[in-house]
Amino acid sequence: MHMPTMIGGLPGMEAFATKMMKKEMEKLDMPEVPEFLEILSDSGVKMWACKLAFDMFHYKKEDLFEGVNDIITVGDFYKKSEGEGVHMLFI
Repeated sequence: MHMPTMIGGLPGMEAFATKMMKKEMEKLDMPEVPEFLEILSDSGVKMWACKLAFDMFHYKKEDLFEGVNDIITVGDFYKKSEGEGVHMLFI
């Protein structure tokens, strides 16, 4: 078993990891996730949710950021990425 897997099961580790990540993001002057999503949406970026993750975690449409265009499969993602001039960012 990998060390991160073992440590992840300890009480409080998830909150600790989240706090550390937020601290590192502040050092890099990165906006928090909700603000980052707003910036992307306001810039005209198309955002899609992963259908597999959506189904696995039993999300509902109302759980998603309002700027998400659709819920798509990996096959749909591949189709959307075909052609010239397409720039994709997977987050």
